[in-house]
Amino acid sequence: MQENKVLRKNPNMVTRVIEDETILLPIYRSSNEINCIYTLNKSASRVWELINGKRTIAQIKKQILKEFDSTAEEVEKEMNNLLKDLLEIKAIK
Repeated sequence: MQENKVLRKNPNMVTRVIEDETILLPIYRSSNEINCIYTLNKSASRVWELINGKRTIAQIKKQILKEFDSTAEEVEKEMNNLLKDLLEIKAIK
């Protein structure tokens, strides 16, 4: 994914934070359609929090590197996997 890309959260995703985890639940028309709830760990929750429609992926990575004890390579790999998953479930655009 391009470093200068700005991501936006899907407004049809309900988010709740419980301790260090974030729970994502897509909005459906009826309860019969609900078949998935997604949970994000502490670092993924922080990435989710930083996605605001204004920051680029590069800016988010830089902030994660400041806040977590991790290498640039680890952040790159983990964020790429996370963003791929978030795009796949349509949590971000």
